[in-house]
Amino acid sequence: MSGPSEGDKAPDFDLPTDTGRVSLAALKGRTVVLFFYPKDDTPGCTTESIGFSQAKADFEAAGAAVVGVSKDTAVKHGKFRAKHDLTVELGSDADSDVIERYGAWVQKKLYGREYMGIDRSTFLIDGEGVVRRVWRKVKVPGHVEQVLEAARALR
Repeated sequence: MSGPSEGDKAPDFDLPTDTGRVSLAALKGRTVVLFFYPKDDTPGCTTESIGFSQAKADFEAAGAAVVGVSKDTAVKHGKFRAKHDLTVELGSDADSDVIERYGAWVQKKLYGREYMGIDRSTFLIDGEGVVRRVWRKVKVPGHVEQVLEAARALR
């Protein structure tokens, strides 16, 4: 699993969303919570996205923008956001370029079958574009709270 480690410069990203585009450059000066998730409208991904959306005001109070990324299309993200009242930006990385640069495209195993997929992972990036925290193989329960605590600690 490659990708940036704590203290590394965060790989840039510029992705389409259902409302336009989201990029690291446009968020310069703000803390960015960048979370990668496997697929819109699956149980864990929905729970995680709702959790980040419910805590959006707390993240904003900590000076942080929250951006989720999966391979789903911007149109699918729009439907997912509308269905679950999600308030966080969702970037579409259909060609896996950003997902791969962050080391979130990994070999997975399910019922003995091996395949490539997105590792649920989160990166906390400071206002200068430096990765301050990395969470890999994220378990959803309690994760949003951990990330919020770390974002507050950067203030």
